[in-house]
Amino acid sequence: MNSRIDDEIGFMSKALNLHAHRQQLLAGNIANADTPGYKAVDIDFSKALKAAVGSSQPVGLNATAPGHLQPKGGNPLGAQTLYRQPAQPSIDGNTVDMDVERTQFIDNAIRYQFALDRVSSKFKTLELALRGQ
Repeated sequence: MNSRIDDEIGFMSKALNLHAHRQQLLAGNIANADTPGYKAVDIDFSKALKAAVGSSQPVGLNATAPGHLQPKGGNPLGAQTLYRQPAQPSIDGNTVDMDVERTQFIDNAIRYQFALDRVSSKFKTLELALRGQ
């Protein structure tokens, strides 16, 4: 049983990290909506989560020279950042579609909150079980 609880909490932890990373990317897209030449980015959440669940630890970057530093934060669990293809290209080369970004931002925020509520519920259930209630 311990393993099952650990597995579920580990899964939700990875999902929360990916949602948080995606939220940062989407917020960056919205913030750069008027920046000429800015390319909107996102991650394939399902693919990234499947890859994260399949690996037992985060994927790191290779240091190809002695002076390279490992990043802090950034891309959790090795999620590949993708460029979003615009439905209608703009003259200045910016690929941000505010309707798409807002929709994705809200959807991701709701999914993040759901995952957070699930983790919270699991811990409350464990607490009740430990108290014998």
